[in-house]
Amino acid sequence: MRWDNLGDGPAALFGADVVSRTIDTPEFRGITFHEVRARSLVNRVPGASRMPFEWTVNPYRGCSHACVYCFARKTHSYLDLDTGLGFDSQIVVKINAPELLRRELAGRRWRGDHIAMGTNVDCYQRAEGRYRLMPGILTALRDHANPFSILTKGTLILRDLELLRQAAGITDVGISVSVGFLDHELWRTVEPGTPAPERRLDVVRTLTAHGIPCGVLMAPVIPFLGDAPEQLRGTVRAIAEAGAGSVTPLVLHLRPGAREWFLSWLDRHHPHLVRRYATMYADGAYAPTWYQRRITRQVHELAAEYGIGPARSGETRRIRPPSGDPAENSTPSADSTPTPAPTPPGPGPTQLTLI
Repeated sequence: MRWDNLGDGPAALFGADVVSRTIDTPEFRGITFHEVRARSLVNRVPGASRMPFEWTVNPYRGCSHACVYCFARKTHSYLDLDTGLGFDSQIVVKINAPELLRRELAGRRWRGDHIAMGTNVDCYQRAEGRYRLMPGILTALRDHANPFSILTKGTLILRDLELLRQAAGITDVGISVSVGFLDHELWRTVEPGTPAPERRLDVVRTLTAHGIPCGVLMAPVIPFLGDAPEQLRGTVRAIAEAGAGSVTPLVLHLRPGAREWFLSWLDRHHPHLVRRYATMYADGAYAPTWYQRRITRQVHELAAEYGIGPARSGETRRIRPPSGDPAENSTPSADSTPTPAPTPPGPGPTQLTLI
């Protein structure tokens, strides 16, 4: 989705079909929502991407989580929007996402491939509390028994617990929660719009208790601020205690757009580290390979110590005829009683590039 009618103000930028709203409540103060009707929703990941999936769905662009390191900041520049505060406060909402997805899943060319969500911006950011796009999206995926995964920092995913349970009963569902560290001072400045790390781990605990396996993407591990051995140990221990089935460490990487915003934050909050970061990231967006391998080894050793085992492959995709109205979140009668969901494929011991 890209607009070519560039000019002054959101209406000129997005065209006549966009409705821009500001809502004067504490939760949304300072945020502008640009409501659009997208032409397509299922996006193919470019072949050169290092992402471990081929198809994505992103009902939002921009994110009120305001994580200063978010790699998706660059995408706002494609819309001629600011990648700093604008990314945090100018949220594009694809209001027709559920109906559009249902149509695309029913198309002749769609083969039922895995769909990843939350890989660009969080589909359970605060905007979802207002627009409620995910229940319709999950219902469409469930009704087509289409495998999917969700990566989130949002506790709002628990609102859709029953839909997730229903979907996990008939297809592969993978849930990952992002928790890179437990340090509250670091969290409040580097991820100011997100729920606290402990609340995210409560999501892991709740999903697991309801038979929905959940892994943790331990991301980002922030050099010199969240990578001390005792910090890594404390985080992995808490992840294990929450019942996570797997943990995948990911060292901070700084792509253009995010790099400038993060370094500006670093200069304000930790100026003594600016030179060290200039050295560590001198060769590009990624920390040196030796550093990434060290962090990955440490986390995997801690995971083994605390009993976090590898995730198992889930059952294959299978469709059962639904009963009742899908809009009412109905499920096949066989799924009407709580039964443990099959374990979906989870993140293995690899260095992914999601955040």
